[in-house]
Amino acid sequence: MNKIILASQSPRRKQLLEWAEVSFEIVVKETDERFPPGLSPEEIPVYIARNKALAIQHQRKQDEIILAADTIVVLGEAIIGKPVHREEAISILLALSGEKHRVITGVVIRQGEKEVAFSDTTEVMFHNLTVEQIEFYVDKYKPYDKAGAYAIQEWIGVVGIKSVNGDFYNVMGLPVSRVVRELQRFNV
Repeated sequence: MNKIILASQSPRRKQLLEWAEVSFEIVVKETDERFPPGLSPEEIPVYIARNKALAIQHQRKQDEIILAADTIVVLGEAIIGKPVHREEAISILLALSGEKHRVITGVVIRQGEKEVAFSDTTEVMFHNLTVEQIEFYVDKYKPYDKAGAYAIQEWIGVVGIKSVNGDFYNVMGLPVSRVVRELQRFNV
């Protein structure tokens, strides 16, 4: 595969692309992650990912392929972002405890004016977690850079998740098998 530009500083997205043996370079530009009202949960991460891709594309050669992604967690109708402090992380995990939620990753791949954009949804069901388990996780793993205040590949995923319906790697931040298939459409 030709090298692509990954518009993300997520160590998990980096790891997933490495596992898929995709050659890439990381280029990140701070972008606004707000979104206009009225978007569906599936449209929100695509909108944010597109902004990330466009911010990088303006600085690069037009023939380069830019890959950007954004992940959100949805509990009922509520969009759950990244916690800003310990208390918020604990509160988020208490809300997810014993509940099913959706993890939605939006992906945008751009080369010049050509664009492929999609979202992938995975349902995750947590066991009932105790306050002590949640506090242990938050204090040890500090999940402040993670939508939904958790990482499925960490301790809480190993002991706290009852079931996953959909792409496991989507919950880590990138539906990598679909991304690889879409990149092949760009002749990468």
